[in-house]
Amino acid sequence: MAQPYLNALEELVARELPGISGLVCKHFFSGAALYSNMTICASLTPAGFAFKLPEQRCSELIASKKASPLRYFEKSPVKKGYVLFPHASSLSNAVVVSYLKECLAHANSQNA
Repeated sequence: MAQPYLNALEELVARELPGISGLVCKHFFSGAALYSNMTICASLTPAGFAFKLPEQRCSELIASKKASPLRYFEKSPVKKGYVLFPHASSLSNAVVVSYLKECLAHANSQNA
């Protein structure tokens, strides 16, 4: 079940983020996760596309109703520092790529 998500994420990264070192896609729950220099920064699962972003940015996206808080399971606590786009297929490729670049910049700033 996770393989289609892993394939989709790997294809997206290869096509849209070529040449960026340190990016690895791995199985993650029932989907896939993107790691930058061994730090998880995004996931693509049946729940949608989630991005790790600065807290302020997460609050803005949730307040604007563009994204939802991320919960790994229905009754689990909200995962702070992440936003979820439950209808990932409705996002344009340009929007997805912009969030990927934003989450990569955030992940790399935390590792610096």
